[in-house]
Amino acid sequence: MTLPGRLAENTARLLALVGSIGVMLMMLHVGADIVARNLFGRPLPATNEIVSRYYMVFIAFLPLAWVERRRGMVSVEVVEALMGPRMIRGSDLIVVFLATLIYALLAYTTWFDALSAYRAGRSVIALNILIPVWPTFFLPPIGFTLAAIVTLVRGYEIVTGTEPPREEEPPE
Repeated sequence: MTLPGRLAENTARLLALVGSIGVMLMMLHVGADIVARNLFGRPLPATNEIVSRYYMVFIAFLPLAWVERRRGMVSVEVVEALMGPRMIRGSDLIVVFLATLIYALLAYTTWFDALSAYRAGRSVIALNILIPVWPTFFLPPIGFTLAAIVTLVRGYEIVTGTEPPREEEPPE
């Protein structure tokens, strides 16, 4: 594996770990809220806001690079069986180019949303508690940028012939 491939792989794994930790923290938080509500009659303050504004954004956008590295996005391989290796390689390059372009455009546009939220000090009020939510606006551009980099590395691997072999899916 090339140096860019190893960096992309390690970054993707780190983000998958971070996303997994986010899922576990969310489960603990929601579980604690349920226990507090049922045992003490008082839910934890702002659980809905924190789950929807922090955990869900965290879980949805940061692991994008890992999903891309695993080729886990939606793909249609019906036509691929009719194509030769050169056509498959060309098709993969087109997909990588389009994915990189789309991720880069999403990163670009969400970056300006994040800056706007930061400047405005965007926050929500839950049970008289002010919760700043502007930091979470920076997660989508980070996730999209890293996904664009991973797809760019995949394109490099396709062109140089160093792309790791596809992982076979287990039989159903």
